[in-house]
Amino acid sequence: MTSRQQLSFPRQYARTQRYTLGVPRAFTVSPDGSRVVFLRSPSGTDRANRLWVLDLADGARERVAADPDALLGGAEEELSPEERARRERSREGAGGIVGYAVDGAVELAAFALSGRLFVAELRAGTARELRVPGPVIDPRPSPDGRHVAYVSGGALRVTGTGGDGGDRALAEPEDENVTYGLAEFIAAEEMGRSRGFWWSPESDRLLVARADDSPVQRWWISDPAHPDREPVKVAYPAAGTADAEVSLCLLGLDGTRTEVEWDRTRYPYLARVHWSSDGAPLLLVQARDQRTQLYLAVDTASGTTRTVHVDEDPDWLELLGGVPAWAPDGRLVRIADEGGARVLAVGDRTLTGAQLHLRGVLDVGENDVLVSASAGEEAAEAEIGEIHVYRVNELGVERVSEGPGVHSAVRCGAVTVLASARPGEPGTTVRVLRDGKPVTEVASYAERPVLSPRLTLTEAGPHRIPCAVLLPRDYEEGDGPLPVLLDPYGGPHGQRVVAAHNPHLTSQWFAEQGFAVVVADGRGAPGRSPGWEKAVKDRLTLTLDDQIEALHGLADRFPLDLERVAMRGWSFGGYLAAMAVLRRPDVFHAAVAGAPMSDLRLYDTHYMERYLGLPQEAPEVYAANSLITDDGLSAPENPTRPLMIIHGLADDNVVAAHTLKLSSALLAAGRPHEVLPLTGVTHMTPQEQVAENLLLLQVDFLKRSLGLA
Repeated sequence: MTSRQQLSFPRQYARTQRYTLGVPRAFTVSPDGSRVVFLRSPSGTDRANRLWVLDLADGARERVAADPDALLGGAEEELSPEERARRERSREGAGGIVGYAVDGAVELAAFALSGRLFVAELRAGTARELRVPGPVIDPRPSPDGRHVAYVSGGALRVTGTGGDGGDRALAEPEDENVTYGLAEFIAAEEMGRSRGFWWSPESDRLLVARADDSPVQRWWISDPAHPDREPVKVAYPAAGTADAEVSLCLLGLDGTRTEVEWDRTRYPYLARVHWSSDGAPLLLVQARDQRTQLYLAVDTASGTTRTVHVDEDPDWLELLGGVPAWAPDGRLVRIADEGGARVLAVGDRTLTGAQLHLRGVLDVGENDVLVSASAGEEAAEAEIGEIHVYRVNELGVERVSEGPGVHSAVRCGAVTVLASARPGEPGTTVRVLRDGKPVTEVASYAERPVLSPRLTLTEAGPHRIPCAVLLPRDYEEGDGPLPVLLDPYGGPHGQRVVAAHNPHLTSQWFAEQGFAVVVADGRGAPGRSPGWEKAVKDRLTLTLDDQIEALHGLADRFPLDLERVAMRGWSFGGYLAAMAVLRRPDVFHAAVAGAPMSDLRLYDTHYMERYLGLPQEAPEVYAANSLITDDGLSAPENPTRPLMIIHGLADDNVVAAHTLKLSSALLAAGRPHEVLPLTGVTHMTPQEQVAENLLLLQVDFLKRSLGLA
């Protein structure tokens, strides 16, 4: 690879937002099968998504339904603090139309743009603004398309779509700590619930979440680069402290209000809400320790609830996408951990076994359930890093996706949109199927990467740890061992070993700098079995043991120089990287830790308590897993290894206090290290020039630290 290509990858990677710009996404299929709606920016470097319609009834023709540049007259977007926070929770880095919602017939779409409310008539291809109080967050049409509900100023409001106005508030916050219709921090960051209101199938009322964060402690996030600005006050529920109080009410368009009742003291977490024409509103609520959860059906007349099902687990219950739901015949659809496997259950029947590891439900049809799944512990053969789409019913299981890769799907009726990322092909291929037969492909405008990974997917060690190994493309057998860079996330909910092309590009770029790069998904990472994921209960440090096991298990098959081993990572991967050089300097010789958790008591309730319990009840567990309480900091027999710590000072997820406390502990222990603060940067990995230069700085640090410079 030429020097020009080596230097061009970081710039291209940054400008394309990791090659996500120009990729079609957020698909919706109309019930009549005539339209597919989606988002896509006009090029691989343009951030502004447009709303598109694929007309299947008109020769599979693509057309723009809403163009943000035209709607705003070329003006720059202006985002409210609430919208910025919502995008941070969803890790949304694009611009323009980043989300939309549709009516029941998929004829009307609503979206917010620069805090203003717009609707698009999807058949006609026209878009217009509805003049309402702003800034507007999360607008959603009623199923009949006559109204749009949205949040503004913490109030849940509704307006007509016919141009006759009628805008009014259905619920207004009682004070500055209350919001109606928004997901609270914990729901959006950790539970995968990004919304806070749901229309009834009859379009006459809404289920609305009320969140009161007055019990939550307040933290202050300052911008040291601008000492003239006031710090930002955030409500952050750290482990062991109070969460927001969340309740539900039924709000009628006629002004009626009915409170929904359940034992919110025992089950404070509102994890899922599902309301379809197939049955009563369905809630999934969790106990704070996440070991018990209830499936509740809501009586819309009285607000009372009845228990449909109860799940219990000695470790924790995982929240997954698409469930719970009602089947058309009224049976409960859920995913459960039973008999050591993660299975699909419909009513009182389990429809899958240990051959599949369920990842989520994609669609519940009349005669089947469309699911996402990986090969389970009892699969006929290992499918390292693969995720497939399956049709499941009482007659059996049928795979829909074909070939190695990471596949996902959206379906309505006979039409399925199947997105496939494969190891040997850049980007994602999106195909539209009708009754399982190809109709057309949706074009991607993403840029083609300037490099391709030299990728080997394998397993290593006694635990058969899934690994991706990447070598320089010009490496030849006989060239000798290479310095090793472990490049993991390595923790819960973060699968990095995937059978796809683009997710390994950064690792390959590091390989081109002269490293053998190893990515390992040890215990705790998703994708294999409930027992694999839950092995880290009370011992997140097990993830480091598995990185070492993978490293040593690969050393006899790949050219790894075990005398020169480094690790880099971000977020949980940053925690792993710092722990590597602090606790196992006999194995690791340098590390780059980005946004690392260090004092685990500073991280949020729903995540940290899931794995370690309450800090006031198990202080020794938190001490054993935290970095700043590590005895290795002061143990004289442990050699000091070079450590670079990187942190965005605007991070409201893993706050910069983690790095500042770790740096203070290292300084007190007499351990040299480097700290790179990033002003104005949040927990999302930074973009453009900062992202480009950050990659170059990491390479320079690693080469210097391993004696390669």
